[in-house]
Amino acid sequence: MAVDYSLYLVTDSTSAILGKRYLPDVVRAAVEGGVTVVQYRDKLSETAEMIETAKDLLEICQPYNVPLIINDRVDVALAVNAQGVHLGQTDMSLDIARRLLGPNAIIGMTVSSLSQAAIAVEDGADYLGIGTVYATPTKEDTKSIIGTAGVKAILAGISNRVPTVAIGGISTKNVQRVIFQSQTRNKRLDGVAVVSAIMSADDEEAAAQELRRLITEPSVFLIGMSNDLRAVGDLLGRANDVIKGLGFKHPLCHNMTNLVAQNFAANVALAIGSSPIMANNGDEAPELATLGGALVINMGSITPEAIGNYVKAVQAYNSRGQPVLFDPVGAGATELRRGAVKTLLANCYFEVIKGNENEIRVLLGDVTTQQKGVDSSASTSSDFDKATLAKKLAEQERNIVVLTGKKDYISDGTRTYAVENGSEYLGLVTATGCTLGTTIAACLAAYREDRLLAALSGMLMYEIASERASERDDVKGPGTFVPAFIDELYAVAKLAQQSDTSWLANARVSAVDTENRWEAFLSSRTRI
Repeated sequence: MAVDYSLYLVTDSTSAILGKRYLPDVVRAAVEGGVTVVQYRDKLSETAEMIETAKDLLEICQPYNVPLIINDRVDVALAVNAQGVHLGQTDMSLDIARRLLGPNAIIGMTVSSLSQAAIAVEDGADYLGIGTVYATPTKEDTKSIIGTAGVKAILAGISNRVPTVAIGGISTKNVQRVIFQSQTRNKRLDGVAVVSAIMSADDEEAAAQELRRLITEPSVFLIGMSNDLRAVGDLLGRANDVIKGLGFKHPLCHNMTNLVAQNFAANVALAIGSSPIMANNGDEAPELATLGGALVINMGSITPEAIGNYVKAVQAYNSRGQPVLFDPVGAGATELRRGAVKTLLANCYFEVIKGNENEIRVLLGDVTTQQKGVDSSASTSSDFDKATLAKKLAEQERNIVVLTGKKDYISDGTRTYAVENGSEYLGLVTATGCTLGTTIAACLAAYREDRLLAALSGMLMYEIASERASERDDVKGPGTFVPAFIDELYAVAKLAQQSDTSWLANARVSAVDTENRWEAFLSSRTRI
């Protein structure tokens, strides 16, 4: 039988989750709300009680053509003639279960690595339950939290013909993000498995309906995913339009940043045509997210309270499909910061991640990277390696990554470019990295068709303005550079509004072929 795995309910009979409710009533409401598969999971009841409950659940599911899967217990599945079983890595082997249940039974396997998935596929699993995606209170033996990156790695390595569902900590807050971020070029999840999102809900039917809606409707994270423009000349030909739109729309730029950067960030935002607000309380974000702007998360000053506020704010903007930029300042400096990065990546989607090489390495899971502070230490990596780092993280997160340094790199996982603009004074003034994030975020809010184009346009505006400022006769050093820089940002914004593209004449952008070192080398020799 053809199975719709899109909304897969795993039951929980513990008192902490089920309470005093009657499990069949909960399942009935969930099925009526749109659940497409039910897995009966019960680690507490005796066999006879499990069989009686399974009979009741089967009676509920059959009129809706919803398969009933029994967790672990092949004997219970046989006793009630359920459609199949779901097996864990330490349960009965799939081969034995198949011999007992027959060729038409649905047999699923839990996998948390590509090697486990490959074995399950080879052994004939009808579907895979991939996880645990995120930590969850409903399963105590969670040995491996793999996140969306782990799900994606498994999807990339298995056959397209085997259906897959992700499980572990999935709820209405993250279901679209899990599906979106785990998708590979050739395969996406066939569904998600949930426990608490329905089992703990006050209204199980409404909870199922909302999950069903989020699964079937176009994801808010698809906004700006166009990548039609690839040639550098085509991108530069549209950059002025992005900056021009910024001046006309005056989008809100919500900065959650450190005290050192706030004043500078506000002045930069005003100069480029954005409307700034500095608001570090996450409870304000749901209202601010309705205003069509962008959010900047700058991890300069990190506290447990700040992390909680960041998560609240990002989730508010995520729910609206509004852009969020993450600046993981000093991500590798301390264990607290590494932990904060893990928490934020697990709970939030960032349309753009902007960081130096060390910070990007930490976000890719490099535990050996150690930063002394928020600055970027001298790099021994080649240009090709840096471009590849940016592309790799962009592929992993399905977003835009800006890797900053003497030469900057920007990638959406498909298109990768090097940018060689910018003044040396930017490295001598506090918070210039923070305010580059402000500029990029404002451009993302103003132009929603192509994220990479918007981010690249913001980079060019910012870095070319810094060059123009440093060339002025009245600039003698970092102290005189700052006011001149703000003036030049304002000047570039005015030129753009007048459709004057002369400010782009000195743009130094080149495409990088991260698939071929030699081609990348040749590309670096040719600038447009």
